[in-house]
Amino acid sequence: MNRVWLLIGVAAVAAGLTLTACRQQPEAAKPAAPAGEPAAAAPEVVALTYANFPPASTFPCVQMERWREVVEQKTGGKVKVQTFPGGTLLGAKNMFDGVADGVADIGCFAMSYQPGRFPVSEAVDLPMGFDSSRVASLTLYDLINKRQPDEFKNVKVVTLFTCPPVNFMTSKPVRSLADLEGVQIRAAGTGVEALKMLGGTPVAMPQSDVPDAIQKGVVSGIASSLEVLKDMNYAAYCPYSTRLDLNVVTFAVVMNRKKWDALTDDVKKAIEELGRPHAEWTGQYVDDHAREALAWAKENRGHEHMALAQADRERMAKMLQPMVEAYMARVSEKGLDGKGLVEQVRSIKAEVEQQVAMQAVPATQQAAK
Repeated sequence: MNRVWLLIGVAAVAAGLTLTACRQQPEAAKPAAPAGEPAAAAPEVVALTYANFPPASTFPCVQMERWREVVEQKTGGKVKVQTFPGGTLLGAKNMFDGVADGVADIGCFAMSYQPGRFPVSEAVDLPMGFDSSRVASLTLYDLINKRQPDEFKNVKVVTLFTCPPVNFMTSKPVRSLADLEGVQIRAAGTGVEALKMLGGTPVAMPQSDVPDAIQKGVVSGIASSLEVLKDMNYAAYCPYSTRLDLNVVTFAVVMNRKKWDALTDDVKKAIEELGRPHAEWTGQYVDDHAREALAWAKENRGHEHMALAQADRERMAKMLQPMVEAYMARVSEKGLDGKGLVEQVRSIKAEVEQQVAMQAVPATQQAAK
């Protein structure tokens, strides 16, 4: 009897070992790492947060999503970016400081909304005669890249861009500078002083309050780039617009310095290589969007778009010159070469305009020159 139970026990143990071996077979089938070499670790994913202040549908947030997609692609998924539009993480006023303090890893903000804090960037805010965001964005990027100003020393500049040049959208037609005299228009940033010099009356108010203010006659219009005709439905309240190419609003995308320093070299390279091309992409995108918005307003709202006569444009440039001179004096008091800065902006602008013009010429014509 004891022998029988012994045989049964041996059989049970053997069956158990066989079953265990079967269950472990997939693990055993995995190739082992060569002797002396550690097993390869899965690549570590870099998680970044990116804050923005306007609504998700507006162009600063469109460029944010496009930047996220390209960076994730360029790094092979090594970088993952979580975006926060509409001020859900940081607002317009505390964006720069919030990124510097690490509340968000990356943030987009408008230098134009903080007069005096970004003196080098302000040179591009001046009425320099930009006729497109593409040229203005590349001019801003090249200026900051060459200057490396102290205003950005606590952060890493990722990219820069501008809105299209500011024009007037109004409830009554402004066909000449004379029509602008005393007209109340909502303006912000550099546009406030420019409007004063042209004889208009700037009014400060949140952009969300403007439609109601126009309908009640509190203001007669808004100074802004034309994409808002469609994006914010200003075509419903402003049957007229006037092209002035007055000034641009400058934006920067910046990263927390400690976060940047902690990135691997390949990730840094991918981000830096995207800086200037993304500035140009954003400028071209919003230029196209502004043209589409104007065409939409004309077709759907009977909107009328006007341009000043050449004599008025020349007069406008002279009227705005004191604004440039005041800037040069103001930044010179801070130890910057105001005149040199303005001259550098104009020089970079001319170089960029030439680059853009050459890109528009077919290759066969370029070769013939």
